[in-house]
Amino acid sequence: MATGTNVALDRTTDPDGWAEAANAPHAPIVTQWDDGDHEGLEPGRVPTSSASQPTLVYSMLLDLDVLSGMRVLEIGTGTGWNAALLSCRLGDANVTTVEVDPEVSARARAALKASGYTPEVVCADGSLGWLASAPYDRIIVTCGVREIPPAWLSQTRVGGLILAPFGTHYGHQDALVKLTVQLDGTASGPFLGPVQFMKMRSQRLVRPAHPDFPGDSVETSTRVRVPLGDWEPFTFAASLLVPGVTHLVHERDDGVTVLWLYSLADTSWAAVFYDEEAEWEVYQSGPRKLWDLVEAAHAWWQSAGEPDFDRFGMTVGHTAGRTFWLDGPEQPLPVLGVGPR
Repeated sequence: MATGTNVALDRTTDPDGWAEAANAPHAPIVTQWDDGDHEGLEPGRVPTSSASQPTLVYSMLLDLDVLSGMRVLEIGTGTGWNAALLSCRLGDANVTTVEVDPEVSARARAALKASGYTPEVVCADGSLGWLASAPYDRIIVTCGVREIPPAWLSQTRVGGLILAPFGTHYGHQDALVKLTVQLDGTASGPFLGPVQFMKMRSQRLVRPAHPDFPGDSVETSTRVRVPLGDWEPFTFAASLLVPGVTHLVHERDDGVTVLWLYSLADTSWAAVFYDEEAEWEVYQSGPRKLWDLVEAAHAWWQSAGEPDFDRFGMTVGHTAGRTFWLDGPEQPLPVLGVGPR
């Protein structure tokens, strides 16, 4: 785990290893693969439920800023550990936790009861919140989301907070956003920093059903080498500035790094081949020149002082969509190109 690898542990056969992993401060524990379809000790294709690393749980609860008597809705019960911590702080009657997976929900309910906690555990689609126990003073989300559902806004009291790992389909990266619900029903607030969570099942990336991407392209070159890591502030900035695009980074055996860009709205694509030279080949095809958009995003990011995650923020509404901003809502980000945001 410390090296980023997956290690299968069984409490009955390796109690010491299991206990060490359960108490490791910086390691998440995957408890389900492939929506429960995977069996056996080998890792599955996609992790779909987990216990978040304790240090992240701790920091998110600090950011949630709860006070005695507040009501909290948790989206994503998982193992139930976070719900237990909230119940210990606020009392069972003030905590509702929603989990979409029936087996995960049942295990969490049993574990909570065995530990002496009885918050309201609901098996339902978390994107709908849980109206029966609303309104809430706080909503805490423990899965990555690509949209802030209107139900969360309407089920949160004015002045209440929504704390969620948010990102776009540009990549797997999320950033924790802390939104305050306003009197007009909108919510606005800053991003706090990078995180990465398993994605909400109803908001996972679905590739558009269009014909194959065309093979013809226009070849140019560039001297711009953009930062490519998932935790790079520029990657996050690009995800906000360039809508309707997803990207992949491929490290080839010959040492060439390829940045692939694909449109989610049409058949546009682009590829940049980074090698040891000072100028790199670019191939683009389709109605949108995706590399030109990313290059423009990089120029904007540099001109803005290469802002980190916490200088960005967002405002969301029931019907007006969302707006990303820099340093405050009065400075909305430009939208580069046309695509679903």
